[in-house]
This record gives sequence, C-alpha cells and structure tokens, in this order.
Amino acid sequence: MSQNPSTYLVIGAGPIGWTVASQLAEQGERVRLLTRSGSGPDHPLIDRVRGDAGDPASLARELDGVRAVFHCMHSSAYTEQAWRAELPQAERAVLDAAAEAGAVVVFPESLYSYSEPDRVMREDSPRKARGGKRGVRTELLAARAAHPAHTVSIVASDYFGPQALNAHAGERMVPLVLAAKTVRVVGSADQPHSFTYVPDYAAAMIAAARDESLWDRVLHAPTGPALTQREMAEAFATAAGVPSAKVAVLPRRLMKGLGLVMPSIRELNELEYQFTAPFVMDSSTSEALLGFGSTPLDEAARATVAWWRERATA
Repeated sequence: MSQNPSTYLVIGAGPIGWTVASQLAEQGERVRLLTRSGSGPDHPLIDRVRGDAGDPASLARELDGVRAVFHCMHSSAYTEQAWRAELPQAERAVLDAAAEAGAVVVFPESLYSYSEPDRVMREDSPRKARGGKRGVRTELLAARAAHPAHTVSIVASDYFGPQALNAHAGERMVPLVLAAKTVRVVGSADQPHSFTYVPDYAAAMIAAARDESLWDRVLHAPTGPALTQREMAEAFATAAGVPSAKVAVLPRRLMKGLGLVMPSIRELNELEYQFTAPFVMDSSTSEALLGFGSTPLDEAARATVAWWRERATA
C-alpha cells in the first residue's frame, strides 16, 4: 500500500468500473466510486458515493483532489435513442469538470466506431462509422478529441471475465457451459472474433491514467488472439473440467423475426456483422506502450469460471 494514496474517481459500477475501482484499491489507492445507487465493491479504500454524474455541482465536489476520472457509466438502455439522449451530455459534464480540476478522463471504448471492421482493427485504423449506435460512438470520440480536457479512450472488443454478466461470453455462455446446456450464439460459431478479458481492460485504463505520455490518444486494451465463439465456449469447458461445450447458432431468420417484436433483439441485429465475418482487433502497439500484454486464455478462463461458480453459490 502506498503511503500517500492518490484519489481517483470512478463513475459507474458495471463490470469495468467495478474492476477499475477494485484494482486501484488493491494497489493502495484511494477511490471514490460514484453511482446513483451507491453500489460497488466493498473495500476500506473505496468510498461509495451516491450521486448524479450529470450534475455539475456534484461532479465538482467529487473531483476535488482527484488525479484521474474513469468514466464507466452506461446508458439506461442499449439503443441509439438512449445513447444520443444521455451519453453526450454526461460526457460533456464530466469533461468540463475534469478540465476545471486538471484531471485526466479515461473512457472505456468499443470497436463500434471503426469504419472498416472487415479488416484487422489497429490503433490507426479509421474510426468514422456513421448511423445508429456506431455513429454515436464516432461522435463521442470526436467530442473528446475537441475538448480541452485530457482524455484517453481504451478500446476493447466483447469482454469476458469476473463481473461480466450481460455479454456474449458472459451469462449467455459461461453458466450454460457449466450446466452442460447448449450455448446458442449469434452470427456464426466459427468466425474469428476478438474477446477482451475485463481485468486486462481495467489494468490498461489505470496504466494510461498514470502515464501522461499516453494521454490524448486512443489505445487498445491488451487482447489475445481472436477466437471463434465455439473456441471461447470450449475454453470455459476445459477450465471448468466439464464435458466439451455444445454450441449452436441462432438462425438468422429467427433473429430477424424476433427483432420485429423484441427491441433487445433488434438492437443486437444491428451489430450482427461482428459475428458473421472475422472481427479482429490488434493491440500490439498499445501493449508496447503500456508495458504488458493480455492474460493467457487458460488463466483468464479459469478465473472466469471460478467467479461464476462462486456467484452461483453465494
């Protein structure tokens, strides 16, 4: 534990915010965790605070003495409408407050904005996607770049690991593998797809916040070689010591039909392209800058399985 712990502000206690706050506290850093509910990990160095990240007065108060802000807040719904109504305003409020306080803002970011996802996506690949949720991410990145506050955006692909519930390699896969049930995936079970381990994602955000030479750029979270969804499920089965994973593909016609009546499926269908063709990111440049790579798959899979089993018995 450091003798003079710095104070960091983490906004949001989803899988990324939870893990960032936990890692910082384990390293002896004092953390303020701001959520509407006051939820988050229980640790003596984590001060869980109820508040609204969109309220300038609340933000100014919580940013007092803060070195870096990890803005890990989600929108209220996984729709373009919710993203447009909520995310730009929330980010602008955080950026304004951080600029006033002299703190860097670190954002978790997705691959949605990449305009050529059919090619391997690198840090210098074009990010000019238009329309829908992809276009919203492009606009958010542009707004960060134009703001006077220092920022770092850490890009990851679909994530997995402890705390990752609502994810393709989360509750839609791991508990089914453990129960020897069929995992039903979207798109294709056999196209290569990048998956990012949540603890690696959080570690990259923390490392970037501490290194001023990495500010004001877009980096990639350390991410291992692309896997098919079938291979991902099999990695969990191997880690758990259970029979080989059973994987089936949800028929495209069924997904299209369900999308007509189920908003959640309709939103999922918008990003079907990520699973019908190779969807691969390269993080080698960022790994060299950050000074570390991704956690080996077998180790990450074991930790993920252990977390799910512990959760099931809690």
